[in-house]
Amino acid sequence: MIPWRDLSPEQQLRLREDYNASPDCLTGTCSLEAKLARFTDWLARRGVHFSEEDLRPPRT
Repeated sequence: MIPWRDLSPEQQLRLREDYNASPDCLTGTCSLEAKLARFTDWLARRGVHFSEEDLRPPRT
């Protein structure tokens, strides 16, 4: 699987847009944990590894 951080900003944006248009995005909850789990699963089915660490800005 490709790590999320290795994708270009354009690739990340495209995946976020695709997820937003997907019915999988409709979690029916305000739980950040549930939303993160759904997004992570959705990305995994597309060969992308995403974790909570990817929510943090990169260290410089």
